[in-house]
Amino acid sequence: MTRYSLLFAAAALTVLSLIGLIWSGWMSVLVVVFAALTALGIYDVMQPDHAILRNYPIMGHLRFLFEGIRPEIRQYLLEADQDEEPFSRDQRSLVYQRAKGVEDKRPFGTQKRVYDSGYEWITHSIAPKHIADHDFRVHIGGPDCKHPYDASIYNISAMSFGSLSGNAILALNKGAQKGGFAHDTGEGSISRYHREGGGDLIWELGSGYYGCRTPEGRFDAEKFAQQASNPQVKMIELKLSQGAKPGHGGVLPASKITPEIAEARGIPMGADCVSPAAHPEFSTPIELMQFIGKLREHSGGKPVGFKLCIGHRREFMCIVRAMLETDIVPDFIVIDGKEGGTGAAPLEFANHVGMPLIEGLTFAHNTLRGAGLRDRLKIGASGKIVSSFNMAKILALGADWANSARGYMFAIGCIQAQACHTNHCPVGVATQDPMRARALVVPDKAERVYRFHKNTLKALAEMTGAAGLSHPNDFRPHHLLMREGDCNMVTGEEVHPYLPDGFLLRDEEDKYGYLERWKRSRAESFAPFDAE
Repeated sequence: MTRYSLLFAAAALTVLSLIGLIWSGWMSVLVVVFAALTALGIYDVMQPDHAILRNYPIMGHLRFLFEGIRPEIRQYLLEADQDEEPFSRDQRSLVYQRAKGVEDKRPFGTQKRVYDSGYEWITHSIAPKHIADHDFRVHIGGPDCKHPYDASIYNISAMSFGSLSGNAILALNKGAQKGGFAHDTGEGSISRYHREGGGDLIWELGSGYYGCRTPEGRFDAEKFAQQASNPQVKMIELKLSQGAKPGHGGVLPASKITPEIAEARGIPMGADCVSPAAHPEFSTPIELMQFIGKLREHSGGKPVGFKLCIGHRREFMCIVRAMLETDIVPDFIVIDGKEGGTGAAPLEFANHVGMPLIEGLTFAHNTLRGAGLRDRLKIGASGKIVSSFNMAKILALGADWANSARGYMFAIGCIQAQACHTNHCPVGVATQDPMRARALVVPDKAERVYRFHKNTLKALAEMTGAAGLSHPNDFRPHHLLMREGDCNMVTGEEVHPYLPDGFLLRDEEDKYGYLERWKRSRAESFAPFDAE
């Protein structure tokens, strides 16, 4: 009967408190408290939903209390500096320090286990270089692009207004405007907060075509041309998939749609907002390229590209074949790793669907090299890139620039509470609650966004110079070393080599299976076929 001890104790104390009223009226306070606990215990025993409360009345609520604050207990009391869930305290602290402009150095040597498998490092030169200007740029725009864009090599990745608060969007965009780097709108389109900030925009178009859609949810070329003509819009990014939930659509319930969200997306109030899993405007690789050509034409010749998380590798090869057949080559491709993602996603998708960034980037880079197209477009990369080493690594493996979403969220105050999908963000970043969003002071956080970008690129310049290089885009796989096992190390060139230009067009066999997949790809369809 010890399971019911708290219930019996509460009942007994209620009776004693009632008796105590004979001597003091103050005992009424105890009567109320103990009577309430007794009523709660009786309710727990009778309710049908929670077995633990039926067996442990009153006491069982402690279990739910500790379960509710488990993430905070772990983060503040138990988590080690190197534990990544999903970002380690070391990673978050580095962003906070650079965003605040405070000391980001560490004494007494590394805390990394440098002889454990998976440890990575950049090789340095005996003759390092000093790089005075760390405003590194990449020129985006092919021969068919009339308005190329010289983008920073570190930009804000896609996060929609609606997922983020208006104050968060405004702070990010004002920081980007001051620092001269780009802010991806996310598929929620261009909001009034993007416009007010005045920063450069990468307008992302998802399958819902928000900001340029018909009432039926199809693409509206006239609305697109009007939006794309905005001088703030520097590039157009067509989202095929995202790392957090590739191949999965989404629904924004009518109850969560505010007038500001409806205005930005071009959707009606009072109805669910549906983003289908697949684009309705194309279904084959050739149609995809033709649609990209259409976007380039209607944007007046601005850089147009697409973003995806690599899934079936052969399907990406189908897209590359369509580039060759149509001679429509996008100005850029952004590879999103499955480790990316700021929004909520089904657990199975977040954990087990999609290719991690390093493998996806390497595959896309080498496929384009094999098809002789790598020099005609640029590649961006996104997925947990918050430090100069993260950037140096992905640049070495084939990227031309990097995007970060959660890094910039940390810069504006995110504490990794992981309450983004609840509308209860404690710091006003991922919420539409105006009282919570009020906590985010825009001028202060915009300055932090600017400083985070500036100090991260300054650190990248120092790392680049230490390697004896003049620009971060000079990093190559051989500059990267990694611990494969205890006492064994390999170079990035051994694990992620650059394959020969044009090798797929020459039908040259390779040990990585590229040619075999290439032979099963075709421009007319994403479906596989037997090349024999």
